[in-house]
Amino acid sequence: MAQINLKGMGVALITPFNEDESIDFVALARLVEYQIQSGIDYLVVLGTTAETPTLTEEEKAQVLKFVIEQVKGRVPIVMGLGGNNTRAIVNSLKTKNFDGVDAILSVVPYYNKPSQEGIYQHYKAIACATKLPVILYNVPGRTGVNMTAETTLRLAREFDNIVAIKEASGNITQMDDIIKNKPTDFMVISGDDGITFPLITLGAVGVISVIGNAFPKEFSRMVRLALNGDYASALTIHHRFTELFSLLFVDGNPAGVKCLLNAMGYIHNQLRLPLVPTRITTYEKIREVLQKLNITC
Repeated sequence: MAQINLKGMGVALITPFNEDESIDFVALARLVEYQIQSGIDYLVVLGTTAETPTLTEEEKAQVLKFVIEQVKGRVPIVMGLGGNNTRAIVNSLKTKNFDGVDAILSVVPYYNKPSQEGIYQHYKAIACATKLPVILYNVPGRTGVNMTAETTLRLAREFDNIVAIKEASGNITQMDDIIKNKPTDFMVISGDDGITFPLITLGAVGVISVIGNAFPKEFSRMVRLALNGDYASALTIHHRFTELFSLLFVDGNPAGVKCLLNAMGYIHNQLRLPLVPTRITTYEKIREVLQKLNITC
């Protein structure tokens, strides 16, 4: 079975749009290069931050192919592939081409609100349908249901290709329970920029980051310092970004990070409905924070 090292900072890549809402592949190429040149550890394509629910199947295939060709094997690529129709995901895993994809990130089924046994059976079906490493993704704020530590640990112990969890429950006690009782090789990844530092001190291996789209060099440095035990230096960087952590999500994700990247001159501030850009007041606050950070707007 293929292995993947998820230690460090992965970036949940946005999908930049032109003003007519078509995909801006020029900006996407620029962003991918910016990430890689800044020393990120891996890229996550077609996740929540990519506005994947508003992309057509053809667009998803185009984005994945484009990013794989742009990366040229320089960093691992994790592909978001999840949903609330287990059979459809299994069919995709069995029929689509995953050349150039190093792992799958699959969210807990949303809207259906399955039981813990339903969640277990869902991931069992996914694990049995692919040889690729699978990263579980627990984000109850979006899915409407929390995958408990007990279910996560059951999956981690029973399936060799379930290698990690992106934990965004916000429940530090739950995350610590997973870290304390997990198999040695199973990785816990922060799904929330704001708690990445404390979670690494408990034993997490890193983060799949939103703010990393804009500050890949600074935020990956914080992660590496924390992983190396230099908590004082890491905490200094963490505190530099504390105000941005909340601002990026006050009007939803990825509205905040797209606003930030627009203020930095990387992309159009364009989203697809039902998502809309941040309020003007949020945009101005983000510009103010950028100026404090000595980032040119």
